[in-house]
Amino acid sequence: MRKQSLLLLLSISLLMTGCAGKENTVSVERETGNGIQPGDSATDNQLGDFATDSQSELAATEEQPESPSTETGREAEPRILHFVDAFGENYETEIREDFPFHSYDMDAFRWQEERVNYEAEDYVCRQGIDVSAYQGNVDWEKVKASGCEFAFIRLGFRGYGQAGNICLDKKYQRNMQQAAQAGVDVGVYFFSQAINEEEAIEEAQFVLKQLEGYELQLPVVYDPESIIGDDSRTDGVSGEQFTKNSLAFCREIQDAGYDVMIYSNMKWEAFELDLAQLSEYPIWYADYEPLPQTPYDFTVWQYSESGKVDGIDGAVDLDLWIERK
Repeated sequence: MRKQSLLLLLSISLLMTGCAGKENTVSVERETGNGIQPGDSATDNQLGDFATDSQSELAATEEQPESPSTETGREAEPRILHFVDAFGENYETEIREDFPFHSYDMDAFRWQEERVNYEAEDYVCRQGIDVSAYQGNVDWEKVKASGCEFAFIRLGFRGYGQAGNICLDKKYQRNMQQAAQAGVDVGVYFFSQAINEEEAIEEAQFVLKQLEGYELQLPVVYDPESIIGDDSRTDGVSGEQFTKNSLAFCREIQDAGYDVMIYSNMKWEAFELDLAQLSEYPIWYADYEPLPQTPYDFTVWQYSESGKVDGIDGAVDLDLWIERK
């Protein structure tokens, strides 16, 4: 009986040891924020932005090899990202291992009232805003005095109706002139509704024409969006085509000597844009959760759509520019 008991205990111990070596599956649960431009029609920006269930899990996913595989040579299970949009709709997508990942330390993001900073030894950050005609007549001297160091100014947009007319933002010239006079660094963005590369190039050429006579300190931003709640000319455009449009616009602007950036959110990163093809262009990422929740790389974080800044009546988008020293 004693020998049988020892054999039984040894068998149980071996079984427990074998089970302990099984690989755990990492699940990243996320929730969305709302990324619409103030005053714009409801756009797909509302559907971006999602929150990690555990920042340690997110860190663990970023430390995985680019092409994960098991010791037996079989490919590992793809990492699945779950997120919810601003309307409560659930989504899931495979995390793209070929997309560039960020390496930000989530503990280094520090909030003080409604402002956030990134406090890490090797980085510097700057506070900024983005504006359009919806902010009315901005008092740029007050904006500068409030601590805003930069601004992205809407240069123009293409209408989402079938005609797709290209229009100049009504406050573009005033904002460019007065922001420069106040000493605020500026870049511009264009709200795109291009359905093909030819139209994206047309939008870029319009931007270049309107930039004549102005000096930029920041990039020209391509802002492709879908329209929610209404029919739009981009309804049938595929993610592959959106990526081609982005490349066409960026190359046209870049060839003219300007820096370029692309505006995005989590839903666009999950289902529309191929960030592997766009990896040479920095991302301006919209996410209104307490922490930036994309696993992918970005340079500017649009962290609020309801900010209050002296010199602006009503709400304004708040942005954080992060760069290495």
